Amino acid sequence: MPPARQLDPGESPLAFFGAELRRFRLLADLSQEVLASKINYGSSLVGMIETARRMPTLDFATSCDHVLGTDGALGRLWPLVARERYPSWFGEWTEVEREAVSLRTWEPLVVPGLLQIEDYARALLGADDAVSARLERQLILEREEPPPPILRCVVDEAILLRPIGSREIIRAQFEHILNSVRSSPRLSVQVVPLGVHPGLQGGFVLATGPTGATVGYLETAARGQVTTNPHDLNALTEAYEGIRTEALSQADSIRLIESTLEQRWK
Repeated sequence: MPPARQLDPGESPLAFFGAELRRFRLLADLSQEVLASKINYGSSLVGMIETARRMPTLDFATSCDHVLGTDGALGRLWPLVARERYPSWFGEWTEVEREAVSLRTWEPLVVPGLLQIEDYARALLGADDAVSARLERQLILEREEPPPPILRCVVDEAILLRPIGSREIIRAQFEHILNSVRSSPRLSVQVVPLGVHPGLQGGFVLATGPTGATVGYLETAARGQVTTNPHDLNALTEAYEGIRTEALSQADSIRLIESTLEQRWK
């Protein structure tokens, strides 16, 4: 049997989280197996998180807090750990996203990340940690305080036609979008019909914070770019409004999504 991995708590936030989890577990006099059974996770996952080989989810952290009586310590550590799921430049954006009161997004290629279901995200990303990180970003749409951000999505019709995963995944994904739009006045989705338009140069998001300040996020082939440059923001705002003038109304967009599901993905 290989020797147990020696963990340096100062190596990273993930390593510190693992060391704290192990310390709290031992103080509670619980084995990994017993803790796992109490939080409804596998014991192997507990072991991998304690040795910094897997990222914890927020649910895992808060469940451990509840069982171990840590007064929320692991939940408070989790945001530091979560930043390691993302490249440094995207970690900055997730902070902006969490604080936003409104998000305006243009996406020409795939369903916007905040609206992706788990199977669709897995077909795109593959790795479990990356999928978990994407789904955890969506928690901002479910929070009660502060209110969820207003999310305005404009997408290219091509995303309705692009096969991502199986036919069943595509149907489930767009049924999720339809149900979400119908149930939340804070969410809108508009479709730009196929054709040549200014948005073909790439996707982007404009986030407005509680003070009214706007931050932009641009997608590129190599990496994303977060910007507060006034020139960039003016250009992105003009581009968003220009793209939106090409889009169908939300009612017509819903009808197009419904008809595409029926005709192409039945």
